[in-house]
Amino acid sequence: MEQIRKYFERSISITDDEWRVFSSKLICQKYPKKQKLLDIGETEDYLSFIEKGILRFYIPKEESDFTFSFSFDDEFASAYDSFLTQKPSKYVVETLTEAVLWRISYKDLQQIYRQTKIGNEIGRLASEKLYLENIERELSLLTLTAEKRYLRLFTEQPRLLRQIPLKYIASYIGITPQALSRIRRQIS
Repeated sequence: MEQIRKYFERSISITDDEWRVFSSKLICQKYPKKQKLLDIGETEDYLSFIEKGILRFYIPKEESDFTFSFSFDDEFASAYDSFLTQKPSKYVVETLTEAVLWRISYKDLQQIYRQTKIGNEIGRLASEKLYLENIERELSLLTLTAEKRYLRLFTEQPRLLRQIPLKYIASYIGITPQALSRIRRQIS
């Protein structure tokens, strides 16, 4: 739980009282590898902080899933559009590895916003981080070639390449596993 406080304190200061109120609403949950946290049609009720693990966000397809995001240790994760609107999700969130998540429910977060001065700042920091990651991904898909997207992953997120199966990486950068194999051969 202290990881979360340290995460926030990189940007804001939190009094002990504010931290007590916020942390009292957090629940720790452990999940096995390949566990669905949210399925299509379910409403996201949690904003989660990943203490340990990798999450994958994807749209199931008949031939192969379309992976559009990953989240790692020391990051916030959520089907955030569903969380904010409290409407059913259009995609799946699952663990790629065993995971330990600290979670706060939508209802409890709304209460934190009302009860504490720092609540809105905490919510803003988490949502800004999720937004910036999403816009970065969109711009990458719109402006870079598949080879450049792969090379960018290689330099900016090497842990992604070490810990995630190549079929998911291929899907994430918008190509087939065969095309990724060709790119990897050309680069070597």
